[in-house]
Amino acid sequence: MAHFSAQGWRSLTQTAFFILFLAAPPLDLFRYDLTQGHFILLGHAWTLHLDSLQHGQGDAVEAALRVFFLGLLPVIALAAGFLLLAWRWGRLYCGWLCPHFSVVEIINRLMLRATGKPSLWLRRPLPERQPDGRRIRVDARYWLPTLLAVAGFACLWAVVLLTYLLPPFEIYHNLLHASLTRNQALFIGVGTALFSIDFLLARHLFCRFGCAVGLFQSLAWMSNRRAMVVGFERERASACKRCNNACDNVCPMRLQPRSLKRKMFTCTQCGQCIHACSQVQGDAKRSLLHWISGEAATQLSAPPMDVPPVRMSAPHKPSE
Repeated sequence: MAHFSAQGWRSLTQTAFFILFLAAPPLDLFRYDLTQGHFILLGHAWTLHLDSLQHGQGDAVEAALRVFFLGLLPVIALAAGFLLLAWRWGRLYCGWLCPHFSVVEIINRLMLRATGKPSLWLRRPLPERQPDGRRIRVDARYWLPTLLAVAGFACLWAVVLLTYLLPPFEIYHNLLHASLTRNQALFIGVGTALFSIDFLLARHLFCRFGCAVGLFQSLAWMSNRRAMVVGFERERASACKRCNNACDNVCPMRLQPRSLKRKMFTCTQCGQCIHACSQVQGDAKRSLLHWISGEAATQLSAPPMDVPPVRMSAPHKPSE
């Protein structure tokens, strides 16, 4: 375990959180039950306890206090804590936990094998040579597992989201016995179609431009000039000459890690660019990319006006 890489830990946290995402409703860890009209948290009903007021007992002040302490305060505290983490460390939730981003990366890898590009919207294929020296040959046969993964994850997401709203065992029982109600089947069908479009065509575009959770994390992160960010050793820029832009190529959000912080607005802090650079350079200690924070990070937030943008290597060619 001493040699377990950061990417290994990230895969572990992503897998664990994805399992939690699937298991939370059946285990009654967290869900909203439409049939009962309230949340269920850790096996207990989470309500505002306003039944007595509805029956003419209690007063408005007591009701207001219950709404604040049982409803608003927990939500505000959770949101504040979440944004505080993002303010200091960026979109850690996206890169290290988010079940949607986990699917994005899986389909990216499959599509890279099928087309040479992690996204259909890229103009040119990425280099076949990977940061670790391996070569990945394009093979159209990978389209089959790619499309199966897209459809499978889309259906899984639709079913799981429905279990957050209706009794999970009812949904899974109806699925196994092909006895879904009209509304249940409609929800799963429409959800599967929408998620299929997302996973096949949008993916990182949704993460960059359509996800409110990601947007608020990015805004919190950008407001802190001393927050953790990927830093680049400009004084060693000549070492990039023997690289085919590996750090750019591996970024699942299609960003350029050697850019200024404002151009990395949607960075998910996944660290794949750092890992790729360390592979190219042969040692993590020789990587030109590192996590920085504090005073060092402020230079990326507001660099001197005379510092030119960094573009060390020519754009890659498909034949590389």
